Amino acid sequence: MTVRVAILGVVAGLVSALTGGWDTAMETLCIAMLLDYASGLIVAGVFHKSPKSAGGALESKAALKGLLRKSLVAIAVVAFHQLDRLTGQSYFRDGAAWAFFSVEVISIIENVGLIYPLPKFVTKAIDWLRNKSDVLADAIPDGDTDTDRDGDRE
Repeated sequence: MTVRVAILGVVAGLVSALTGGWDTAMETLCIAMLLDYASGLIVAGVFHKSPKSAGGALESKAALKGLLRKSLVAIAVVAFHQLDRLTGQSYFRDGAAWAFFSVEVISIIENVGLIYPLPKFVTKAIDWLRNKSDVLADAIPDGDTDTDRDGDRE
């Protein structure tokens, strides 16, 4: 038993060091990620209304993809913490935590909306955020510097 506790302590310490410590930003992000995953499991496992699986039911492949997405968020937080360390700043990791937290909250609201009718202002707000995201994404150049916005060669 004490070996397991010691190993868990070492792993927790390593994760804490890699992510910049356990503070409110990390706690909030981790709780939101856990709630999003749990709400997704409820939507698929109990209500069979998941848009991520055939028939809306719980599938291990979809659940694994969800865990892998959460793992990528953790990897990104580690990378932003390293950027903080490199630049001597302390806001890249927290900014990433805020951004990912926002995505998680929207996903939780969407999951709730799959099983419970949401007020119209909430669905409008989510649609507005999606449209703003699409507009911003369209404004970012795709990397092809030899063409203008209409696709004509310069």
